[in-house]
Amino acid sequence: MKKSTDSRIAQCYQIAREVYASHGVDTEAAMRRLAKVAVSLHCWQGDDVGGFEKSEEGLTGGIQATGNYPGKARNADELRSDLEMVYRLLPGKHRLSLHAIYAETNGKRVDRTELKPEHFARWIDWAKDQKLGLDFNSTFFSHPKSRSGFTLAHPDGGIRKFWIEHGIVCRKIGEQMGRRLGTPCVTNVWIPDGYKDLPIDRKTPRLALRKSLDAIFAEKLDPRFHLDCVEPKLFGIGSESCVIGSHEFYLGYAVANKMMLCLDAGHYHPTEVISDKISAVLTFLDEILLHVSRGVHWDSDHVVILSDELEAIAAELVRGDYLDRVHIGLDFFDASINRVAAWTIGARSMLKALLIALLEPTPRLREYERKEDYTARLAMIEELKTLPFGAVWDYHCLKQGAAVGPKWLEEVKDYEARVLAKR
Repeated sequence: MKKSTDSRIAQCYQIAREVYASHGVDTEAAMRRLAKVAVSLHCWQGDDVGGFEKSEEGLTGGIQATGNYPGKARNADELRSDLEMVYRLLPGKHRLSLHAIYAETNGKRVDRTELKPEHFARWIDWAKDQKLGLDFNSTFFSHPKSRSGFTLAHPDGGIRKFWIEHGIVCRKIGEQMGRRLGTPCVTNVWIPDGYKDLPIDRKTPRLALRKSLDAIFAEKLDPRFHLDCVEPKLFGIGSESCVIGSHEFYLGYAVANKMMLCLDAGHYHPTEVISDKISAVLTFLDEILLHVSRGVHWDSDHVVILSDELEAIAAELVRGDYLDRVHIGLDFFDASINRVAAWTIGARSMLKALLIALLEPTPRLREYERKEDYTARLAMIEELKTLPFGAVWDYHCLKQGAAVGPKWLEEVKDYEARVLAKR
């Protein structure tokens, strides 16, 4: 049965290959390029952003994981097991993005200013064994010293000092991850600081934030192993009226300090898209980080699907020849469905969008645009939507040893029955 299925997939692919070739597209080249793209999965989808700290603080910082689907990871071993399941279902080799609260401290209380690379040693060893790269995130929420909603922009210098020290140790941890794994670790800074209602003074906290960031990034680290990144947001729960680390603030900071900016697809106005920002930002920055998410009205962290905006993001990366300058990461947390499936849906959707972009006859479309033949440009864009992309995707998955079609869901359901249901 499997042999006949594989044969059918190969036959469908050959037809699709000929169709794309008639448009000047080499499907083999597209699949080879896609196989080199590493998507950084986010650890926090697996346990609803809980982490492993011994704390009663709960989830704060305007972050909410809604739903109570059974089977969430309760410790690092379970989380790694779930992630291994996801990686088996994806074509290609990918990465993992960790938050500082996922440190393994052998049950001991270790505050965030005291974290060391040794607290992530098992993660690093596991990543090396799995042939994964690691990225890292400092955790500026769910802590007694973030209870006011302010961290690096807090009016209390002592509170700011604590969070500055946390940012510094996180950079050291990220650097060690990069050294041990031989691939640069992107260490990202996002803070929840902001006001629920209209503030009188926006200037003072932004000046404080700039000073705090200067202290965190004072030591230069080797870019072969570590890359710094800052992440803005439009608003958050509890910071609806003013976010101190806004897009304009962090864009200015990133350009001035020659570091990476994170564009999160859910961190902007509902009618604002990051696909339009990529080329603008990369005109001035060498590299950026994407947090690919899906906003629904005001909520920014739904599971990524193959939407128009996701396809637009992927198209910008390919059309602008930006794939080597953009680090692609996922960022969502849905506790209302199977968490392993949520990861898989999001990651496979991102890869599908990239393949669609790689199968586009971009030189032909660019020539139409150069000649101001906008009629042909629009007509061709619409015709491309019905080309047999799915046959190329299935064949790519088959070649990479990943699940083809909806079979991945059968594997997840089996894993749920064998593993998740027993938690």
